[in-house]
Amino acid sequence: MWGLENLGLAGLFIGTFLAATILPFSSDAIYIAVLAATGNPAGCLAVGTLGNWLGSVFTYCIGWIGKWEWIEKWFKVKPETLRKQKEKIDRYGVWLALICWIPLIGDVVAIALGFYKTSPFWSIVLMLVGKFGRFLAWNLIYGLF
Repeated sequence: MWGLENLGLAGLFIGTFLAATILPFSSDAIYIAVLAATGNPAGCLAVGTLGNWLGSVFTYCIGWIGKWEWIEKWFKVKPETLRKQKEKIDRYGVWLALICWIPLIGDVVAIALGFYKTSPFWSIVLMLVGKFGRFLAWNLIYGLF
């Protein structure tokens, strides 16, 4: 984890932020490590949620500035594929933001929500709800042991 767990809550913020971007990083692993090391469930919940949420907001914004032409040209994605994806995003809308906490899939969902221009306010609020719920679950699991 690049030694971030040794930085306590600051490392937790950095690690959870990076994990919510397109970087291959585990926010769960660093969260559990810092939670165990600090014994501070409230601090970890606040800092972990904030870092991971802001990372997803950043990823959402990257998607927002993306253009269809870029995706078609650089990634060789056909316009039909983009239209099919847009239909799925339109079907579930901002509610998909609740699953942005899922490793690997969540980053793609955050980018897609931004790319297909879902409501910024509700997307960001629901991302926060999902991130909070994820780390709250880790606190509850940790509290059981």
